[in-house]
Amino acid sequence: MAEYTWFTGPVPEGLPVRQVYAVVFDGDGKTLLRIDGGRYKLSGGRPESGETYEETLTREYLEELNTELTDIHYLGYLLVEDGAARFAQVRMIAKIVRIGESRVDPSSGKVYGRELVPADRLKEYVAYPDEAGNRMLEEALKTARGLKWNGV
Repeated sequence: MAEYTWFTGPVPEGLPVRQVYAVVFDGDGKTLLRIDGGRYKLSGGRPESGETYEETLTREYLEELNTELTDIHYLGYLLVEDGAARFAQVRMIAKIVRIGESRVDPSSGKVYGRELVPADRLKEYVAYPDEAGNRMLEEALKTARGLKWNGV
């Protein structure tokens, strides 16, 4: 079983980044979650060659949820240790500019459900079983409040 540890610093050089996901906020204190198989999840994906974290996140939110983002901020990363494999999952926060109509994600062929949920109930919806995931969500909410984003 994989072990997760939350870090707020930069990803160490040489540690591969396999995922860039975000907690995204609207102007009314809500976060947008992807619904897949009845489960609420953050959205994002795998970086493509040469992409920055911001570019990966922007592309993935358009592909998966047809949602435009702005004001993207790095939060930190989850270190994943799964047997001999060690890699990072980068986490960010961003503001929602626009949510378009649902459409097929070109990578998965799925049309994902999505829902705006109250930011103060984020941990109930995402329900990470580990401390690292919950610390990351707390960091996202704290950072958004520190930036004085409306309603958070």
